[in-house]
Amino acid sequence: MKEKNMGQSKVYFTTFKTSMYENLLQKLHRLMKAAGFEEIDFTDKYAAIKIHFGEYGNLAFLRPNYAKVVADYVKELGGKPFLTDCNTLYVGSRKNALDHLDTAYVNGFSPLQTGCHVIIGDGLKGTDEAIVPINGEYVKEAKIGQAIMDADVFISLTHFKGHEMAGFGGTLKNIGMGCGSRAGKMEQHNDGKPKVNQEACVGCGACYKICAHAAPIISEGKAFIDHDKCVGCGRCLAACPKDAVEAQGGSSVKMLNYKMAEYSYAVCKDRPCFHISLICDVSPNCDCHSENDIPIIPNVGMLASFDPVALDQACADLSNRMPVMNGSILDENIKELGNEEHHDHFHMTHPDTEWESCLNHAQKLGMGTREYELITI
Repeated sequence: MKEKNMGQSKVYFTTFKTSMYENLLQKLHRLMKAAGFEEIDFTDKYAAIKIHFGEYGNLAFLRPNYAKVVADYVKELGGKPFLTDCNTLYVGSRKNALDHLDTAYVNGFSPLQTGCHVIIGDGLKGTDEAIVPINGEYVKEAKIGQAIMDADVFISLTHFKGHEMAGFGGTLKNIGMGCGSRAGKMEQHNDGKPKVNQEACVGCGACYKICAHAAPIISEGKAFIDHDKCVGCGRCLAACPKDAVEAQGGSSVKMLNYKMAEYSYAVCKDRPCFHISLICDVSPNCDCHSENDIPIIPNVGMLASFDPVALDQACADLSNRMPVMNGSILDENIKELGNEEHHDHFHMTHPDTEWESCLNHAQKLGMGTREYELITI
């Protein structure tokens, strides 16, 4: 399905400039058509449209109007679309399906506004997962939201922005981390196993009841986890009614990126996929934050491709050519740290991060190539 030219993948691009004859929604439809969207057989097929609904309080997430363009196009081609994302590992407004749906609807992603339903990919508590064998270097079996794996066609609709751990949140981040169940997210985020916050724990035993390995132990009204028995499945995180079970950090930035690439591979392999990325409202942090700061660069445009690796690379290249927004975190860091020649906007925004290892590993897995031909429409 990926189009290549002398080892390059085709990435289609258009700016946000409009005219009285074509608005942004019409332009997105034309971009998708030019990129080959109609080459996919959607007839009577379930199509998962992976999007980030935005944490409650965040205003940088993609407007639901864009999701409606994609959903309507799928229906026009005979398919059955649904919007989807998986529950978060951290405690917030999207940690279970009910809160997640409430947040999605508050942020405008209701069936009345988007023309399709929302299905939380990993179920009520984040435990509804498909185990996808991939035998990767770092992940042997990926834990992906079941509804996402049940779909016949996979479409990613990504808000391209900065990210405090991955450097930027692009297509591979949207797919790999976004489609992981809560346990899958834990596997990507750390090399360790859960622990219990003793102050929050009430000793109810819910973690013990859900565990198949008797790792949680209740003693003197508090739980703790025997890491010799724990296999790191993460189900206790979802079971705890007080959110006292916490994931431990530990993965390096590169390890996180390698695992995200392998999770992305698990999601995309063996079925038709199409990828869209919008570079607008480029906040310094993920849409998982309950706030969003001044964008680090001006709006750039909309891109689409069958190749998620080339798409992320093109988005990074276009973003790094943009001027810096005055007063942004990026602007402040450049003034404090110095403006490196040919500097990377995303590395300068979060100096402890880098994003190239994710793209390199995804390329190694055969998901695509960092070499691309940018076709402007």
